Amino acid sequence: MPPRPVHEPRRDDCPWCGSKRLRTRLRTPDLRHRRPGTFVVDACLDCAHAFQNPRLTVEGLELYAAHTDRRAVARRRLRATARAMLPFGEPESWLDVGTGDALFPEAAKELFAYTAFDGLDPTSRVERAHAADRLDEAHVGRLTSPEILSRLRGRYDVVSMLHHLEHTRDPRAELAAALTALRPGGHLLIEVPDPASASAAVLGKWWHSYDQPRHLQLIPPANLRAELRAQGCEIVVTDRKAAHAPRDLAAAVSLYADRTRLRPAARTLTALAAAADHLLAPALCRTRFSNAYRIIARRP
Repeated sequence: MPPRPVHEPRRDDCPWCGSKRLRTRLRTPDLRHRRPGTFVVDACLDCAHAFQNPRLTVEGLELYAAHTDRRAVARRRLRATARAMLPFGEPESWLDVGTGDALFPEAAKELFAYTAFDGLDPTSRVERAHAADRLDEAHVGRLTSPEILSRLRGRYDVVSMLHHLEHTRDPRAELAAALTALRPGGHLLIEVPDPASASAAVLGKWWHSYDQPRHLQLIPPANLRAELRAQGCEIVVTDRKAAHAPRDLAAAVSLYADRTRLRPAARTLTALAAAADHLLAPALCRTRFSNAYRIIARRP
């Protein structure tokens, strides 16, 4: 049998709004893992949605894509994200979607000691996290799977999707599934990269949140808020400042140095860039250089 294609046909319209007014935002190889191929990110001139085009097939995702790994995220950042839910009281149950090794639930338990934390991930890492007592329940699969969703329907006071939607083929379906898993009055906590970040324009393909070919969608805040409202949610928080991750310069320098004659000095240069990231973060997070945003929405 001939090998199955790794790319879908290239599309000539925006997957978010259907507009045919597209422009190519960048072309890039796999800078992180150096797997073969060139990947294209297009942007819609009407709604500003950015997306991989042509998109990887399911087989292509299995070949190219690495699942989100939160081990590189500082524990204090994970606690800070969980702290955003403190004003809404102690939830009885919480589902973390795309949880990987469940480092976020582990950190959140320090603030929500009486909450039951469950995790969902397409890999067996979630089962290992359960065995390590970082989760009360582990679910292997995807939230949009009818079998998974039938088990999780209406069970949770909080569903978190932290840097998950950019990896999904159908963000609207993911949001609908998350709301189905929530109880009435429950909260959805989302963090995603901001494609309108000035860092994307300045750093180009070296901006870590492009992360081709793993990131399929980059959703502007206005689009995500509008979709949540269309699905019946109330937006209670939109925050760019707290969601900013101070790593743009360090990630760009690391990727660039590793592919050039600067490679022998890559560790030193990356350390200097990381120091600059943290030094500038208090100012940059208040500007268009903020690289991510957080939304908290309530299901009526």
